[in-house]
Amino acid sequence: MSTSATEIRLARIEDANAIARMSRDTIETGLGWSWRPQRVLVSIRDPNTLSSVIGDQRVQGFCITQFGDEIAHLSLLAVDSRFRRRGLGRRLVNWMLTSARTAGIATVHVEMRTTNLAARAFYRTLGFEDAGVVAGYYRGVESALRMVLSLRSRDFPEVTWEPPLAWRRPADS
Repeated sequence: MSTSATEIRLARIEDANAIARMSRDTIETGLGWSWRPQRVLVSIRDPNTLSSVIGDQRVQGFCITQFGDEIAHLSLLAVDSRFRRRGLGRRLVNWMLTSARTAGIATVHVEMRTTNLAARAFYRTLGFEDAGVVAGYYRGVESALRMVLSLRSRDFPEVTWEPPLAWRRPADS
């Protein structure tokens, strides 16, 4: 099946080992293994975390994002090296961004190694902007570049909501 027809779905418990291995082999190289299967399982089960995968018979890529009230943090994004340069990472991020907008998220944050120029270029094409360097972010060993994406239009003025007059108590008038 072509990768364009490959569907994105919520991660399932049986995906945890594949996600953890891919994290270890593609993201956490040289840093020690933090996203082990048990930690991935916690994310899959967490109602405030969107864990998604792409792949038909096997996990070809995944995205794990924690949602707060107005801020989401994209913790992990990886695509198996055999499936890169086919738009899978972009599809995973766009799927997550659609979910974030639906959830009312205002801003999405992501960090990457300062040396990861490919990731920086990738996120820029999606509209993310540099927000600063976080020294020692990766286990005190390596710094990270933080990037952010605003999901709210900058064209809208700040609005203050006022209750209708019929709702106000006499003392409020």
